[in-house]
Amino acid sequence: MSPAHRGVADADPGGVSGRTRTLGLLLVAAVMWVAAYTLNEYIWDATVRWLSLDLETRAVGAVHFFLYDTVKILLLLTGLMFVVGMLRASLDLDKARDYLQGRGLFVGLVLAVFLGVVTPFCSCSSIPLFIGFVAAGIPLSITLTFLIASPLISEIAAIMIGGQFGWHIAAAYVAAGSALALAIGWIFSRFDLARWVEANVFTTKVAALRADGHVPALAERVGAAVDETREIFRSVWLWVLLGVGIGAVIHGWVPADFFVRFAGPDNPFAVVVATLAGVPLYVNGAGVVPIAEALWAKGMSLGTVMAFTMSTIALSIPQAVMLRRVLKPPLLAIFFGTVAGGIMIIGFLFNLIG
Repeated sequence: MSPAHRGVADADPGGVSGRTRTLGLLLVAAVMWVAAYTLNEYIWDATVRWLSLDLETRAVGAVHFFLYDTVKILLLLTGLMFVVGMLRASLDLDKARDYLQGRGLFVGLVLAVFLGVVTPFCSCSSIPLFIGFVAAGIPLSITLTFLIASPLISEIAAIMIGGQFGWHIAAAYVAAGSALALAIGWIFSRFDLARWVEANVFTTKVAALRADGHVPALAERVGAAVDETREIFRSVWLWVLLGVGIGAVIHGWVPADFFVRFAGPDNPFAVVVATLAGVPLYVNGAGVVPIAEALWAKGMSLGTVMAFTMSTIALSIPQAVMLRRVLKPPLLAIFFGTVAGGIMIIGFLFNLIG
């Protein structure tokens, strides 16, 4: 046991008072986290109004986007990594892995897609949970399936697509996104990709805490989760700033007419152009559907619109910057290339069927 953990364990040797104190601190921390996450956007909006700035201008909009999204992602990073660390310290992960392996790869992939659907994260916000899954030893094909499904199959986007394009289109969007995540996960399972994951992801405080069958006390688990969260935060915070900064510069900078001009119905490579053009924009599901509706109204084909929507939601430059801290360049390139290629196929199929 590390000195830090030994000190925490000594402070709480398993007595009722020590456990109550720890639970009280956890409750206070949880309330503070929820308050900070809830008030984040309100604070920056109020700041813009207090300074009498116009949020519609590009510079103000970019700064507002950077501040809001940076705080949001860092809060998610600390909160989710702590929760994942606590779960890993509290559960017997060997049994969890044995359970998944006993159910087969397909069940694991389906569970990853389901978890991705019910977690309303953007392409960057899903990374903290992805890191936790990788560190916990969950098969990489399953964790990458989650990383695809979480941003791509957006409940908000599905509802807005249903309202704007029709519910049959929304159902096709959800089905296509789920099939894409499952297919890529299955393909990834055929290869040994673990060698392209950065080694520091696997060497965590929590992993050592349960060594030799040790059953940690609550304070030990909290201490290990805090230590692990701190280490990961230190290793990725600069990448978060860089990634969101790039997204803020690009965010909303290119007008819709640009896409209609280069990805209109007369261009046989419109799906390819729309997919590649959507990647840098870094817009969530709620933000991209109105853009998609405007593109559709201006004559862009449905498949091209869907390809643009999916690539904008599922992939982003900030996501690549942050994932580089976890994945080595070959796997990062494979991930982006495979997802983008799958989205293009979906776009062409939508155009053929439609």
